[in-house]
Amino acid sequence: MAWLQVRLNTRADLAPAAENLLLELGAVSVTLQDNADQPLFAGAEPEEKLWQETRVSGLFPADTDLAQLRADLPEPYRGAVQVEILEDKDWEREWMQHYQPRQFADGLWLCPSWLTPPDPDAVNIMLDPGLAFGTGTHPTTAMCLGEIAARLNPGARVVDFGCGSGVLGIAALLLGAADLLATDTDPQALAATWANAERNQVGAGSLTVCHPDKLVGDEQADLVVANILAGPLCELAPVLTAMLTPGATLLLSGILREQVDMVRSAYSLDLGIAREEDGWVALVGRFEEVSTA
Repeated sequence: MAWLQVRLNTRADLAPAAENLLLELGAVSVTLQDNADQPLFAGAEPEEKLWQETRVSGLFPADTDLAQLRADLPEPYRGAVQVEILEDKDWEREWMQHYQPRQFADGLWLCPSWLTPPDPDAVNIMLDPGLAFGTGTHPTTAMCLGEIAARLNPGARVVDFGCGSGVLGIAALLLGAADLLATDTDPQALAATWANAERNQVGAGSLTVCHPDKLVGDEQADLVVANILAGPLCELAPVLTAMLTPGATLLLSGILREQVDMVRSAYSLDLGIAREEDGWVALVGRFEEVSTA
């Protein structure tokens, strides 16, 4: 059957009321979307969890009396309501078509778990897009995967700070890392990392997943990766630097080009721009032990 999609454009503070209104009028589902190209980042405060300009869309059966529906809407919405007829589709399959295998380096692919890898002999990270950040579609994830493939030494100890879906750490394990510590403040990210590690048959005996509060302070690694945001990266500089063994590599991303100097100033390492894509930057530095002689 076909469906009617009814859209209301509103503000963040009015979006919950608009959502409840559409449900009361018979919507079988309601979704909230950005209506002004405003990014939201993980860790936002509760009052920042909705876009300032929010589009509220309700899905109604095709036989809904549209004239009555308009009449039942409060006056502020009647002139602004938008209606679209949606054809009947297999919506799960439609969603899945947006994700295709992608190559990030020679012999390194990220592939949705429902598809066959294009190169069976390559290192293939099998991943399901989910709630946790890190599907390979964002430039910061792509840049980090490329740098890990280029810089990782077999047998390395790796820390993925702000692990999201776990894709960066799982790539490291598949590429030959010996141990991985994955940490994130989001419980959904920790669960996603475990699930994705199991899907890729890695982690048995070599993977530790925990909240940052559970770190004991003596974790050491040959490669520390943090793909989060510039502000948290600055705040975490002492923590991330303390994890580096002499000669270790620090890989940072989630940084806009105009934020590079701010992040660099927070670290004692010499951080260079390794990659840049769509206004985002990946910084890399090497930790050298300070002589006490």
